[in-house]
Amino acid sequence: MKESILLAKQNEVAKVAEKMKNSAAVVAFKYQGLTVEAFQNLRKQMRENGCEISVLKNNISSRAAKECGYDGLCDAFAGPVAVAFSANDVVAPAKVLFKVADAENSKVEVIKGVVDGDIFGFDQLKTLSQLPSYETLLTQLAAGMLGTLNQLAIGLNMLVEKEQ
Repeated sequence: MKESILLAKQNEVAKVAEKMKNSAAVVAFKYQGLTVEAFQNLRKQMRENGCEISVLKNNISSRAAKECGYDGLCDAFAGPVAVAFSANDVVAPAKVLFKVADAENSKVEVIKGVVDGDIFGFDQLKTLSQLPSYETLLTQLAAGMLGTLNQLAIGLNMLVEKEQ
């Protein structure tokens, strides 16, 4: 193999590995059977949720995963596989992919992923996709804490009134 081709492939592996390292979530999925229009709609939904889809050669994806220390992800790269990257939101790629996969006659099949450096299988990604968004979770936490503080204040007020 020519040295220039080998160097180009090494550079591509380095770029993909860098993208994997800088992503909060990486999800590998099969897309065989999707029409071009359906795949473009999937890309659009991903972009709207702050994610990006790349269709890469499996060898390059596998080498990049190994370079990042994600050896458990390498077996996902067989056949026509695309990779969804999310820089900030760990839930978004899985949520969008499972929403599309649940749609009628969908050909999208989630395989594996990496979330905050941990390898997630299909079942773990499915569970993750069913979680509310980060903002919703924060709101629920704040409401729960406010309710507890409210009850504490009422209890303390009752104690003060009882002593008087």
